[in-house]
Amino acid sequence: MTPKKLFTVFAIAEAITWTLLVIGLILKYVTQTTETGVRIGGGIHGFVFLTYCVVTVLVGTSQRWPLGRTILGLLSAVIPYATIPFEIDARRRGLLDGEWQLAHGGRTPRNWFERLCAWAIAHPLLAVVVGLLGVALLFTVLLMLGPPIPKG
Repeated sequence: MTPKKLFTVFAIAEAITWTLLVIGLILKYVTQTTETGVRIGGGIHGFVFLTYCVVTVLVGTSQRWPLGRTILGLLSAVIPYATIPFEIDARRRGLLDGEWQLAHGGRTPRNWFERLCAWAIAHPLLAVVVGLLGVALLFTVLLMLGPPIPKG
């Protein structure tokens, strides 16, 4: 899978899960019917949000995005639907073009983090399993900590 395809899939998925969360919030606060929509939509959105962040860092590192561009990509996940215009802009600027730069035969990793990214690119299935486990662990810890704003 190319960096462009991977990033595009998760940018769109992140926006779609915002819709699930918004629908859940409407059901909870406008119709006063249930909190289940927020729990389900929020849970799915949270998991995809974390995965999008991992993908953004991986693609940004491999394709040598400036640090500010990678941070902007991460921040785009915080604003509803902003991953879509970010992805369109990255595509137009050519930031998603080509193959993985840290893949075998590409550029040599400069530090431990680039070596980790190169390993993930060289072993995609194992990296997905490790990445999903890592995101699941982080997600579980965040769920145990509770919502960012206490009920009051």
